[in-house]
Amino acid sequence: MSSPAEDTISSDLIGHLTELRKRLIYVAGWFLASLGAGLYAAPKILTFVKSHLGSIEVEWSVFALSDGIAVYMKCALLVGIILTLPFLLYHLWAFARPGMTDAEAKSTLVYVPTSSLLFVCGVLFGYTVALPMMIRFMIKVNQSMGAQEVYGIQHYMSFLISFLLPMGVAFEMPLAMTFLTRIGLLTPDKMKQVRKYAYVGLAVVGTLISPPDFVSHLSVTVPLIILFEISAFISTRYYKRKLAVQTT
Repeated sequence: MSSPAEDTISSDLIGHLTELRKRLIYVAGWFLASLGAGLYAAPKILTFVKSHLGSIEVEWSVFALSDGIAVYMKCALLVGIILTLPFLLYHLWAFARPGMTDAEAKSTLVYVPTSSLLFVCGVLFGYTVALPMMIRFMIKVNQSMGAQEVYGIQHYMSFLISFLLPMGVAFEMPLAMTFLTRIGLLTPDKMKQVRKYAYVGLAVVGTLISPPDFVSHLSVTVPLIILFEISAFISTRYYKRKLAVQTT
């Protein structure tokens, strides 16, 4: 027979799993609703993308009967991810809330809107700054070959999403560094030690996601480095405040 303590642990585990399952169902339902909203908005999204300054200045083509449906689904997926992110983060916070103090719950709840805002800022930066430069460079390379430009709409949307989503994730850097500081894995001394390596890493990332010319590299790398320094500043301020609270 199991002991009362084991029964309590088993009951608590089942309760936590039931709560997690319920919240995941909520998130899945919201994601499906967001996909529906994305499908409804897909024609307007495509019109906006095509008329944007950095978009390809040629007619889009379809190479398969399913291309139109695939593009609509890609638009819906992008909208679904953006709309679901804050909802998912809130339910993760709500699931962990019983194990927090009131002060911890209040401070961590700020992560939900902040993370969503940073993600959207990253997507907007990628779309309005980095993406137009990359597209113009690629078009020049294609034209220099004397090739006839015919672009598939599905390939273009796949390229767009695969470029913008990582930019949104990259802009989560301030929040990630603050969280690492909060749990004790990152300190100002450690940041000083890794700063030069971080600069090199960000320069490599900026080079990989931008056209191979110096101005484009700077246009992407400099904002990433500035974002890192902002993250380091916020993390350092948080660490000092945390240290002051612990010593009082």
